[in-house]
Amino acid sequence: MTEMTTTTGKKTIIVFSGEMDKILAAFVIANGAAAMGDDVTMFFTFWGLNVLRKDASAHVHKTALERAFSWMMPRGTEHLRMSHFNFAGAGPHLLSHMMKAHHVDPISEMLATAREQGIQMIACTMSMDVMGIRREELIDGIDYAGVATYLGEADEANVNLFI
Repeated sequence: MTEMTTTTGKKTIIVFSGEMDKILAAFVIANGAAAMGDDVTMFFTFWGLNVLRKDASAHVHKTALERAFSWMMPRGTEHLRMSHFNFAGAGPHLLSHMMKAHHVDPISEMLATAREQGIQMIACTMSMDVMGIRREELIDGIDYAGVATYLGEADEANVNLFI
């Protein structure tokens, strides 16, 4: 007789991209792993930080270059571009339509599900500094840390992904 055992593991995902299709993949994998009982850490760095930005701008002091970066980067899950087939901005709308037609939650709901499942979301503080992003500009309830924290999490994980 074969006995089935359930094992839980730890998964880490570096979210480097800020492109809609890649963010979609990151949240599908993270939420799937969490639903299977795994501990999941998502480490948002560089362009991936845009997913964590609040929709409204925060009133924080920035240099001229930081303000320019902030103006050019998308805020949150609703304004992301596609990595391929962006079609002058129509690509995200087409993908959203296909997702809805196939009963796939929008990324904003996937992010909410990730939070409900206890997925740890960490904003990379070094990337925040380089890109001029302040804590006040990011959504509530996330953690802030540097690469050493991610590496510590990755050492304990049985799966590490870079998206």
